[in-house]
Amino acid sequence: MSTTARPVTMAPTAGRLSRAAGICAAIAGALFIAVQIGHPAMTVSTVTTTDWAVRSTAKMLMAALALAGITGMYVRQVRQAGILGFVGYVLFAAGYLLVLSVEVVAAAVLPALAHTAPGYVADVLAVAFGGTATHDIGAMRIVFVVSSVGYLAGGCLFGIALFRARVLARWAAALLAVGTVATVALAVLPESFNRPLAVPVGVALIGLGCSLWRDQAAGGE
Repeated sequence: MSTTARPVTMAPTAGRLSRAAGICAAIAGALFIAVQIGHPAMTVSTVTTTDWAVRSTAKMLMAALALAGITGMYVRQVRQAGILGFVGYVLFAAGYLLVLSVEVVAAAVLPALAHTAPGYVADVLAVAFGGTATHDIGAMRIVFVVSSVGYLAGGCLFGIALFRARVLARWAAALLAVGTVATVALAVLPESFNRPLAVPVGVALIGLGCSLWRDQAAGGE
């Protein structure tokens, strides 16, 4: 007597993809907080260190995971989020995509230029933190501006949309909106505030990611 084994299908379902997105968001939030701990000063001399390479790589991973995470959040509540959610998602996703691009440059390009073109590296680092450049840094200035607008405006609008949708944890959605907007204060605050102000957004991503995972694990529709 012969038996025919049934093929095991591993095709991803909407629920599995949403749970994976939740995990991605939570990991992204944890990485966002972790890279702030003991972060060295942003100077030309630190660009060539192993610490810089590790942190830049971690930030690249964080941006990629965050992009996957917020995409899962938006898809989960696309109807409830409405046009506000769509606009917020597009801006926020663009912001994280540009953050990923910037970190690729930070990890792969700046270390190679630190000895041959230290002035350019110093100017890029200055503009990255809202300062001014003494020389032309090309399109990097535009990238930083668009990235900041996408992160600030997108994070605020997306957080508000998630809060109004009432699908995921509302406290985390509110923290995302407030946390991203709070970074505007860095324009007038000392550089020492830069790292602590990143923590609320990291916590918000962890909260939203866990909420998305629990929602799908419970069979949320």
